[in-house]
Amino acid sequence: MTAKQFLQVAKALADPQRLAILERIAAEPGELPCKRLVEELPVSQATVSHHLRELTEAGLIEVRREAQSAFLSVRRATLHAYRKELGQRMALDS
Repeated sequence: MTAKQFLQVAKALADPQRLAILERIAAEPGELPCKRLVEELPVSQATVSHHLRELTEAGLIEVRREAQSAFLSVRRATLHAYRKELGQRMALDS
């Protein structure tokens, strides 16, 4: 993970709403329909879209489109890489 990627993930995770969205997506056993996420959250669709874009750009989620629908899933490899990088940067692995 590059320094730029590390900082992008850290920034994405620092926002409480984005973290809650990521936790909700991660709690789904498979993919989470984007429509359901929008219905569950007490914020506008535009706000959800903004947060999803930030999470996607940070590499934390994947968005699969099928016809008019979108399905969300967590990119666990990114989370594992971030955790590993954080451990190395904070000397937690020694």
